[in-house]
Amino acid sequence: MNKLYLTIALCLSLTSNTCFAKDDTPFAIAIHGGAGTISAASLSPEQEKAIRDKLKQAVDAGYKVLDKGGDSLDAVQSAINVLENSPLFNAGVGAVYTFDGGHELDASVMDGNTMNAGAVAGVKHIKNPIDLARKVMEKSPHVMLYGQGAEEFALTQQFSLVPNSHFDTPHRYAQLLDAKASIIEAEQNNGDDYQASVAQLTANYKYGTVGAVALDKQGNLAAGTSTGGMTAKRFGRIGDSPVIGAGTYAENGVCAVSATGHGEYFIRYQVAGDICAKVKYQQLSIIQAADEVINQRLISAGGTGGVIAIDQRGNIATPFNTEGMYRATRSQGQAATIMIWRDK
Repeated sequence: MNKLYLTIALCLSLTSNTCFAKDDTPFAIAIHGGAGTISAASLSPEQEKAIRDKLKQAVDAGYKVLDKGGDSLDAVQSAINVLENSPLFNAGVGAVYTFDGGHELDASVMDGNTMNAGAVAGVKHIKNPIDLARKVMEKSPHVMLYGQGAEEFALTQQFSLVPNSHFDTPHRYAQLLDAKASIIEAEQNNGDDYQASVAQLTANYKYGTVGAVALDKQGNLAAGTSTGGMTAKRFGRIGDSPVIGAGTYAENGVCAVSATGHGEYFIRYQVAGDICAKVKYQQLSIIQAADEVINQRLISAGGTGGVIAIDQRGNIATPFNTEGMYRATRSQGQAATIMIWRDK
């Protein structure tokens, strides 16, 4: 009897599944579509269904990549593309308006395997900013490119530019008019103080980001974030989304994080990096670390928002200190979980 037959006979004689064990390598993905003042009363049943359907489409797109053995970066990019192409979220075609009536978009991506990262800020003619952020990471010697320079680089990478009007949506324009009215009224009461007037805007105007984090079968972590920024922003304002360590961070063996919230606080408190540092140096679980930063440190500072985070074993945390956060998760062999508020 040759070796092949001996091996088959041995396998058949065993009571365990050793010879035919399935691949149990953990993999998982989490996505978010922004945090803020999201109440059940503010969403019609039709709106809620549309949002949940799009979140499911996005998380499933990323999961499909992972399930086939694909790279975590590809999974993150695929999921974010779905959200950027939907008018339901503040990224890509659903981006909010600046004070002057245009759109300025930011995005970043980080590879936990190589610790390489790429980001773009203030771009006006890039349909999917997350795609350009990845090109910056892979095809340039830089981490972050801004505005016109970023778009000049995009042309060298065969990107097709779109008119800024591509990002126009009626409901975002209505938000701009409402926000500008609030700003003008507040400036009249505060002596033409734009900073003070913006501080009085509600969370509906300050938040709105999409993002994804993933762990692939090879154990590689990745994170990405994309946004249209803050409604009625001025002076080339840039938030945390394109800032590595603030809105996006990934490191193999530790964790990957994508953030959404009041960006100025996330920058100052380096939220994404801080969460991973607590996992790496304090040996906290991803749930403990994310909760400590979002629901303790950030709240104490006056900052609001949330994160999605995943560790090297595929454990996922999605804490937020606002009324709601659009989010979805899917782990190996499981159906997608879609949530908006704390309990559903």
